[in-house]
Amino acid sequence: MRRPNASLSDAQRVLARISARVCMALSVAILVVAGARAYVVYPSVEPGYRIQLPRDEGSHPLFKTEWWYVTGWVEDASGAPLGFQLTFFRSRTGIDDDNPSRFALRQALFAHLAISDPKRGSLLHHEKSARPGFGLAEAAEGSLDVFIDDWQLRRDGDGYVAVAKAADLQLDLKLQPKAPPLLQGEQGFSQKGPSPSSASYYYSLPQLAVTGSIGIDGKDQSVRGVAWFDHEWSGAIVDERAQGWDWVGLNLDDGGALMMFQMRGTQDSELWAAAKWRAAGSSEGVSYKPEAVAWKPVRYWRSSRTGVRYPVEWQVTVGDRVITLKPLMDDQENDARGSTGTIYWEGAVRAFEGDKPIGRGYLELTGYAGKMRL
Repeated sequence: MRRPNASLSDAQRVLARISARVCMALSVAILVVAGARAYVVYPSVEPGYRIQLPRDEGSHPLFKTEWWYVTGWVEDASGAPLGFQLTFFRSRTGIDDDNPSRFALRQALFAHLAISDPKRGSLLHHEKSARPGFGLAEAAEGSLDVFIDDWQLRRDGDGYVAVAKAADLQLDLKLQPKAPPLLQGEQGFSQKGPSPSSASYYYSLPQLAVTGSIGIDGKDQSVRGVAWFDHEWSGAIVDERAQGWDWVGLNLDDGGALMMFQMRGTQDSELWAAAKWRAAGSSEGVSYKPEAVAWKPVRYWRSSRTGVRYPVEWQVTVGDRVITLKPLMDDQENDARGSTGTIYWEGAVRAFEGDKPIGRGYLELTGYAGKMRL
């Protein structure tokens, strides 16, 4: 695959970007005109599929929705904490492959970049969107290699590289696995609602050792820490009754890992929930069904920009374990209406059992600004 912007002059890059943006706009117009005639049957997610890595790290373009997601806690040389997020989304549109138009938008890519810096007190974030092609955006099959312009997430030997640059921040990190992959749900089949038809293929790479640099306002700083990687793909991931979801991935201080989520129905009622806890040194995890998982909001924060109210502190229960989640800072709202059309809260959190700190991770809160649609 061509690396982003490789072998292109500045003029060629400008023309390619213009062409890509024009084609994307024309493709949207085609979608509107095509209306109900643009119909695609997406593959279903079925139990029993065997996830194989690194093959399944790559794109699965026949499925409707897919994302690659890395978040983490790092510290600079002074020990000051920072949180980071780099997420790539792939969406297969409703235009069938039989459509003869050269401008038909069959796939779209989006990306979100964010830094949580308590010194600033608010989330620093950026977003991108593009159609694959023109050497400017692609999601490869067979191995992890996804990029939009100079934002990229890819495999590098036995580890990974995450790179992104924006006007006021940049991220250049190496991610090294220190634990085996964690297959979520039942061997990677992750049910997302009462019906098994709402499900995804889903695995995680917790306890990734992070080294590299993060630059804020032109000032680079060396950092190191721990990250969490998620990869998920599906044809129908969300139950129609779902308003949104709450999710957390925790790298535990003892080397273990915990992922848990709940799908919320209307009026924040619980529609479905699940969790997986893996002890340090184990290759497998223990799965928890909805009746063994509970989410209880403890404290709320309201955004002064959007007016959306989020439960930023939680008491969560997994089996007989009760954990409190507290944010690194309250304002970790990501307004991504310019790309994926969403407003959500995605932020660094600390985890406690009683007063004892047990880990750190990331909390995702969606559907509080309106019903989530994928």
